[in-house]
Amino acid sequence: ALAAAVVVAYPAIALAQFPPPPGAPAPTVQDRWPQSAPPVQNRWPEPSPPRANSGRAAASPQAAPKRSPVQTATPQAEPLQHAPPAAHKPAPKPPSHVLACSGVFAKDSTHLKLALKYDARNIVFGQVDGQGGSRLDASILFPSDPRRRLEVLWNDNATHANPSVIAINGKSQWVAPKGLKLGLPIATLEKLNKRPFKIGGFGADGSASVVGWEGGALSVLPGGCKVGMRLFEDAKAPQQARNAVAGDKELLSSDANVRAVKPAVGEILIGY
Repeated sequence: ALAAAVVVAYPAIALAQFPPPPGAPAPTVQDRWPQSAPPVQNRWPEPSPPRANSGRAAASPQAAPKRSPVQTATPQAEPLQHAPPAAHKPAPKPPSHVLACSGVFAKDSTHLKLALKYDARNIVFGQVDGQGGSRLDASILFPSDPRRRLEVLWNDNATHANPSVIAINGKSQWVAPKGLKLGLPIATLEKLNKRPFKIGGFGADGSASVVGWEGGALSVLPGGCKVGMRLFEDAKAPQQARNAVAGDKELLSSDANVRAVKPAVGEILIGY
């Protein structure tokens, strides 16, 4: 569920969970559901250079002991007593686009802060799709790159300040707090929440909204923001199960028919 401002933008999310900030005007946003160190090198001591013959040996070569063939052969390197240390493998790089409820995505953020962080050439203020073909004003990060695209709607639309909703959708690869990202199956969401949660019935477009986390771990994210979500059922799921989860109703994520339609995360909505 999102803030009251978010509820205006996404009425499926409970109003009680998002009281508006004191004195803040109610937004006019309508509901919208668009479509390491380098590897260690093995280091071994260099072989010692052969010692020059002493003056005595040069003057009296007959005094030098006769060497056996083994002694005069080129010395061989001694076998290693221990295997060389394994090369250090760098830790996997974290996702480059992580959304946290702090910094430039805190509740006091602005379009300008985003522009300073991500370069003004990578952000525009324009319009995004809304419900019923409507268009909504938003700041759009990386508008020409579907994998890095992020939409930010504002409570104060005149000054582009105070985020109302931050939307991850389409083919975006942004990662929200607690590892939330598009494509996660419902079983993984339930595991992250540490208990079953409630979703609404699936609509004609095959999507359903999370209507309550039931006090689970996803009820409040680090930084004080909240998360709303849309799930999409598998178009190849059994028709009988799809019929059972359709319509105006509430269902648990653990319901057998819900699991049968194999819902996955299709949109993530972060708000305060």
